[in-house]
Amino acid sequence: MIERLSFLLMVGFCLLSAGCKQQSQNANPHVVIKTAQGEIEIELYKDQAPKTVAAFLANVDSGKYENTFFYRVLNVTNQPSDASKAELIQGGLWKNKQKIAAGSPLIPHESTNQTHILHEDGTVSMSRLEPGTASTEFFICILPQPGFDYGGENNPDGQGYAAFGKVVKGMDVVLKIYDQPDTNSLFDPPIHIYSITRL
Repeated sequence: MIERLSFLLMVGFCLLSAGCKQQSQNANPHVVIKTAQGEIEIELYKDQAPKTVAAFLANVDSGKYENTFFYRVLNVTNQPSDASKAELIQGGLWKNKQKIAAGSPLIPHESTNQTHILHEDGTVSMSRLEPGTASTEFFICILPQPGFDYGGENNPDGQGYAAFGKVVKGMDVVLKIYDQPDTNSLFDPPIHIYSITRL
């Protein structure tokens, strides 16, 4: 009886372990951004935006984001009156690692009409110039920003930006960063990103 019970417990444990392992393999990756204002946890949508997530994680795993900054903010007071308004914080390598940023691989553009990841409150997306020029710079939306979606008014080419994740913890930290002083839309001083690592 004891041997049978032990066997059943062992089988149950193996099935549970296999199920947990399979669930872990299928789960979306998470990363944590450690900043001078606190930590921000982001879920990355690898199935919807595979190229963007893979490139972002490659940057994370290589340590490129260590000792970088949130350096730009768009808010209701620092944009031209005739511009399409947006609210966000932007970070990456531009402030102090421009050579590394310039040498980083470009990411094929995955627009929101392909991924169905819209620019909602807390959405994380890649900064770019022309479509397909994103590499290391990213931003976090404050409130919904439909102008960044495919066909939106915030980009003349109508392709929008490549959203790839969402803040799942630490939106209070995002808002705290958003409220820091800026000069001409640049944080003054910039907000230190100590690291971005996988969870």
